[in-house]
Amino acid sequence: MVARLSAPSSGRLPSPLPSSPSVPLLRPPQGEGRAMQAAAARARRLLASPAASGIQGALSAPHHWCAAGAELVVLPRLDNGFSSSPHQARSFSSHLPRTLLLRTVTSHWQSKKPVRYHMSRAHFATESSDIDHPKESAEELYQKMLKSVEAQTMPPNAWLWSMISSCTSEEDIKLLFQILQKLRVFRLSNLRINANFNDHLCMKVSEACARVGVPDYGLKVLWNHNVYGITPTIGSAHYLLQHAKEHSDTKLVERIMQVLRRNSLPLQPGTADIVFSICYNADRWDLLSKYAARFVQAGVKLRRTAFDIWMEFAAKVGDSQSIWEINSLRGKSVKHYTLTTGFACAKGSLLERKPENAAATIKLLYKHLPDQKKPFVRDELQKLVAEWPIEVIKRQKKDRNVRIR
Repeated sequence: MVARLSAPSSGRLPSPLPSSPSVPLLRPPQGEGRAMQAAAARARRLLASPAASGIQGALSAPHHWCAAGAELVVLPRLDNGFSSSPHQARSFSSHLPRTLLLRTVTSHWQSKKPVRYHMSRAHFATESSDIDHPKESAEELYQKMLKSVEAQTMPPNAWLWSMISSCTSEEDIKLLFQILQKLRVFRLSNLRINANFNDHLCMKVSEACARVGVPDYGLKVLWNHNVYGITPTIGSAHYLLQHAKEHSDTKLVERIMQVLRRNSLPLQPGTADIVFSICYNADRWDLLSKYAARFVQAGVKLRRTAFDIWMEFAAKVGDSQSIWEINSLRGKSVKHYTLTTGFACAKGSLLERKPENAAATIKLLYKHLPDQKKPFVRDELQKLVAEWPIEVIKRQKKDRNVRIR
C-alpha cells in the first residue's frame, strides 16, 4: 500500500501532530488554504474510525521518535484501512519522499524493532569497518598504485599518504621512492602537471625516512633537482637532524649541512638549535664553532637556547675569547641574560683572572633574574667552584695532547 504513495512535490516534512483529548491529530503545513483544512477534517474522521485503532500508541511513542517517524507508522495503517480512498492517504504522504517511506516502514514492520535500534546498529557497523578491513601494507599499496598508473589513471592521493605512513622497512622506502618517480612521470606526460608534490607531502616522506632509519633516502628529499617530484624544505631537513640527534650521529649532521649548502636551502633558528645541541652532546666544539660561524654569516637570528648552548660550551672548553664574542652577538638579539649566559660571563672573567668582575656579574645576575630562577643560582655556584675548574683543566690537557700528536 505504501508503494503507491505519491512522491513529494517539495522536500519539506510535515509539522508534528497536535494532540486532542481523544487522539493525536495530524497538523497539515501552514499556508495551504482551504484544501489543507479539508484534509485536516478528513484526518479527524479517519482517525476516529475503527481502522485507526492502535495509532494513538504509535503517535505517543517515546521522545526518541520524531513526528516524521510517527507519520511513517500511521500512513500504512490508514492506507490499509481505507484502500477505497487512496486520495485521503496521499494527502498526508505527499510531503514525504517515497524512498524514505519504503525504507523506514518496511524495516520497522518486518523487524518489529524501533528506529533507534537500526540507527545504533548502523553506527556500530561503521565503526567495525576498520576491523574488517585491516590497514594495508606499503607493498600492497604500491601494487595498487602501480596498476592504476599502468592503466593510465591517476591513483587517489589517499593511497600515497597511506603508503607513506605504512612504511616500516628500507624495502618499503625503496618502493615509496619508486612509485613517487612513476607518479612524477605520469603527472608530466598524461596530466601535463609540471609542479612538484606539495611541501607537506615532501616533509612526510622525510619523516618516514627518519622513522624507518634510512637517512640516505632522506637526503634525496633535500635536492632541488630530483626525479621524484619532491620539493626540498628546511622542515624536511629538521626531521633528519632530529634522527641524527637521537643517535648522536655527527657524521650525518655534516652530510645534511653539506646538502643544505649545495641546494641553497635557507637556514633557520630552529636548525641552529638542533645542530648546536648535537655538537654539545657529542662534545664537538670544533664542529659547533664551524656551523655557528655559518649561521651568523647567513644572518640567522639565533634564539636564546642557541646562545645558552654556545656560551656554555665555550666556558666548558675554557675559551674566554669566544665567550666575549658570543656575548657580543647575543646582546644584539637577546636583551636579558639567562642563568647559563650569566655564569658563562662569570667564568670568562675567572679565566682572565678577574674574580672581582666574576663576583659582580653573579651579583648583578641574581638581582635581575626572575624569582623562580633565583634558587638555582646556588647550584650553579657549587658547580662553578667544585666541578668547572677540574673540567677545564682536563679539557685543556686533552687539547694540548691532540696538538702535539
